[in-house]
Parts: sequence; structure tokens; C-alpha cells
Amino acid sequence: MELIILLGIALFVMLYRSYRGQNVYKFVTEKAAVMYDRFAPYSFKIVREKTKELGQEYTVRQYTIQIVTFAAFASVISYMYFYNILISIIYAVLAVSVIPYLAFLRCKRVYSEFIFEQVQIYTTNTIMEFATTQSFVKALEGVVASGVLEEPVLGDVNMMISLAYQNGSIDESIRFMSSKYPYYIVKNMHQLFLQITKEGARDAGESLENMQLDIDMLVEGVYRDRMDRASFHKSFLKFGVMLYLMVMLIQYLLGKETYIAILDNIIMVLILHAILIGNSYFLLKGEKYYNENVGAE
Repeated sequence: MELIILLGIALFVMLYRSYRGQNVYKFVTEKAAVMYDRFAPYSFKIVREKTKELGQEYTVRQYTIQIVTFAAFASVISYMYFYNILISIIYAVLAVSVIPYLAFLRCKRVYSEFIFEQVQIYTTNTIMEFATTQSFVKALEGVVASGVLEEPVLGDVNMMISLAYQNGSIDESIRFMSSKYPYYIVKNMHQLFLQITKEGARDAGESLENMQLDIDMLVEGVYRDRMDRASFHKSFLKFGVMLYLMVMLIQYLLGKETYIAILDNIIMVLILHAILIGNSYFLLKGEKYYNENVGAE
């Protein structure tokens, strides 16, 4: 154990001496960013860039606080379980290694919320434009010209317009958009416009109003669900942390000396590892549930 600590100190000293003219902390974070850009999945890069554009990406300082918090919490909890510094260091490293996955989930949630808001804007404004122009393609052009859409939805709507002019019909455009954004409101709106176009309906005002009401009700339900999720998430995290602290109750009931004596039994140690890892997996599954399928219907 002493050897590991000495090696860590020696590594820090070497870094400091080698980059004395620079900020060692800045050097480490820059190298970490380079490694991320090289190995991160393409989809992660897309959602992370959009999260940055929306101003919801963590700063270096926030990530540093998260790393320190995770490492400290994992070290303390694992030491309370096993009273072993080496095991505490291992669990601290494992806890920090989970942070990129949590960042991925959080960025996906932000991106999903953004996409749903853009889909809501797309459907609402297309219905409003159609009520005026009585032409699906002209309605799309009006939505694009209004400047209310952002990428990637803006580019996809432009693709719809190109496909409509290229094929002389809206069928391919609707199939394209419905496959890219398989939301209930998108499919129903497209089906309505397809029906109006094919059947040549002259007065579709009532149908459009009903469709707009459906969209408003759905959006209200999604935002209500988002608030419920956030409230549940806070309670879930509190419950997960309390599960970690159950070891304190066990030590209180058995006595610290008896508990430490139990740690000499390899089977009991394995059981404690299983409890610790199982609880961590439970928390990760909860985080995955909270961050995924946002805006889904």
C-alpha cells in the first residue's frame, strides 16, 4: 500500500517538474479532452455538442467537483465495508470511471428534450401555416422561413421540401420524416395532411383544430411527466444512498469488533462486495431510466 502511495506522489512530482511552466491541472484536463475526442462514439459527440450549444454541458470545474465527490464517497463507503485502503482506492477508481457514462446519459436526456421541443414547434407551426396556405409543401416552406427551427430538424424539413419537389408528391417526404421522428404527433399530423391532400378536402379547419388540441394535450402530459421524473429522481438518489449506509446499522447491531472479525471470512467478504456492486448497479439502472425516453409517448 505504501508503495502505491509513493508511486502516486512520484508521478505527480514528475508531471509538475516536466510542465513547470504550465498548469498541471490544465495539462491533465487537456489530455483527457484529447482522449475523449479520439475514442468517444460519434453519437455521443453529436449530443454533447448540442448540449454545449444549449448551455447545459458541465464546466471543467463541475466535472472536477463530480470526480472528487464520487471518489471521496466511494472511498469512505468501501472503507466502512472492508476497512481496507487498497479496496477503497479500487472502488474510488471504479466510481470515477462511471462519470463518462453518466455524462452520456445526461447529454442524451438534454438532446432528447431538445428534439421533442423542436418536433412540437414543427407540428404546431406546420398546422398554423397549412391553415393559411392550404398546401403542405408551402406550409413547410413557411415554417423554415420563420426561423423557429434549429438543426437537425431544420435540415430534415428542408429535405422534406426537396423530396416533395423531386417526386411531385408528399408521400416520400412524409415517410422520411415519420421514420426519423417516430412520435405520435408527427405520424398523426402527417396522416391527416396525406388524407387531406389525397381526398382533396376543402374544409379541414375542424380537423386541424382537433389535431392542435391533441398536440397541446400531449405536450402538457410530457412536461408533467418530466416534472414527476425529476421529483422521483431526487427521492430515488436519497434511497440509494441510504442503502449504502445500511452497513452502519449492521456494525451497530453486531459491534465493530465482531464485524471486523467477520471480514476474515472470504465468503462474507464476497457477499459484501456483491451487496455494494448490486446497489451501485441499481443506482445506475435508475439513472438510465431517468435519462432515457424523455418526450416519448
